[in-house]
Amino acid sequence: MATVTTTNNNPVTTNMDKKPVTTNIEWLNRAYSAKGLTDLRSLYDEWATSYDTDLVQPNQDYVAPTLAAATLAKHLGPEQPLDKMQILDAGCGTGLVGAALAKLGAKHISGIDLSPGMLKVAGNLHVYTNLDTTDLSKPLEEGTDTFDAVTCVGTLTHAHVGPEVLSEFVRIVKKGGWIVATILDDIWEEVGYRAEIDKLLANGKVKLVSADSGDYRRGAGVSARMVVLEVIG
Repeated sequence: MATVTTTNNNPVTTNMDKKPVTTNIEWLNRAYSAKGLTDLRSLYDEWATSYDTDLVQPNQDYVAPTLAAATLAKHLGPEQPLDKMQILDAGCGTGLVGAALAKLGAKHISGIDLSPGMLKVAGNLHVYTNLDTTDLSKPLEEGTDTFDAVTCVGTLTHAHVGPEVLSEFVRIVKKGGWIVATILDDIWEEVGYRAEIDKLLANGKVKLVSADSGDYRRGAGVSARMVVLEVIG
């Protein structure tokens, strides 16, 4: 697997209530222009203590974690109670998705992330059964057919993890299980995420339930695909 790089790392501006708003705070500019895994790990270790407060401020309004948790819960059938499901939160960061899942009733959530600093903050939430440092750009250590669902929010983005990780998610999710992931609109096709999903579909590995574009960092006007895949093979 490869770490994705993009050529445009400039902050984007949008117009809300006729006031210019810079969508990317400096931390995000640095994250989107990271030069490799060591750079990313150091950045997120440094950012960990203020990450949540930085992204919930009005000019960011990072709603993706809450929306992803609600999306997973919405697609579960009566034979898949959330409190019984084994869920992997891939690229869990400070635990925003895990916290949202726990509020909905999830009790068996594992988290993996590149940054030990982020994992330390996530551990303080006491919603994860275990947390491990993991490089998502490499094959995952988790066993085949281990989880009922994988969530991945904020990780399939500029200069982070490439589309090949999706096949690893399919491998570790049981048949009939779910993958819910956000993918930024501006790299959905350019970086190859759509093509990777098309390949999984063609090979009979997944069913594409939805890939609608919607709010991601709502205050900054940033949108992303909320990809929902059902593992079928």
